[in-house]
Amino acid sequence: MTAPPMSPGAAPRSRVRARRGSPPRTPRPLKGTAAAPWLYLAPALVVLGGLLVYPVYQLGLISFLRYTQAQVSGGEPTAFRGLGNYAELLRDDQFWRVLLATVVFAAACVLCTLAVGCALAVLLTRVRAVPRLALMLAALGAWATPAVTGSTVWLLLFDADFGPVNRILGLGDHSWTYGRSSAFLLVLLEVVWCSFPFVMVTVYAGIRAVPAEVLEAAALDGASQWRIWRSVLAPMLRPILVVVTIQSVIWDFKVFTQIYVMTGGGGIAGQNLVLNVYAYQKAFASSQYGLGSAIGVVMLLILLAVTLVYLRLLRRQGEEL
Repeated sequence: MTAPPMSPGAAPRSRVRARRGSPPRTPRPLKGTAAAPWLYLAPALVVLGGLLVYPVYQLGLISFLRYTQAQVSGGEPTAFRGLGNYAELLRDDQFWRVLLATVVFAAACVLCTLAVGCALAVLLTRVRAVPRLALMLAALGAWATPAVTGSTVWLLLFDADFGPVNRILGLGDHSWTYGRSSAFLLVLLEVVWCSFPFVMVTVYAGIRAVPAEVLEAAALDGASQWRIWRSVLAPMLRPILVVVTIQSVIWDFKVFTQIYVMTGGGGIAGQNLVLNVYAYQKAFASSQYGLGSAIGVVMLLILLAVTLVYLRLLRRQGEEL
């Protein structure tokens, strides 16, 4: 007798038994899958390499050279100084004073920016739609204003002769840019004015993502607004607060335009210098390009250290990098 014919979709019993006893096969990754993301990122990496890596390389290279106007014009050959520019910089008492002033000024700007931004973010959650829209538009207008324009407007507002602030406060012809502390205060106000909208919008978006039931439960337990912020919102918004803090540190540490415009290049006898303006003066006013590049490298290392601290905080919080 002949065996009955198998159906077209049926498989031999030996194959079925072999399949039942064998472990499941894992799908093989497609060839080129690992390299595909890098291929998509290649154009952006090329642009970043040209706009970031090469200038940083040139900055570091010039910081090891004796590079003044004589070398630029070709009158003298370029000489390698090694760490000579850095040694000269570390022996300069003015550098340490400027560094201290930069750290204190940046810290004050960051604290005030965070305080104003967080307070207005909470206020946005308490007001109606029309006042909220008006506040958002006003804040975004301040954020979008160019630094030179904003600095000039603030100088006009606080002008000793024609400024309305002195008239309102009854200060007469008081000059805000003459004294060291008052000039730093004036620049701080302008920096906070153009920086708080970023903090406000970011923190407001984070607050809106918090479940309303959590805030209602805290209010029913009798918690005040300050207690709700400190014990409920701040811990839940910690990743966002870390981001805005680190970015504010980077922005405020390398302030240049506001100081240069509002204090006339660093104030009387350089009393309002910060590192960015100090590097500009050394490189372009004094034609000591090697020394100015060394100051730029020091600033880069400080900001890189801040970024590494930021990444470490993200790792501790379990965030993916």
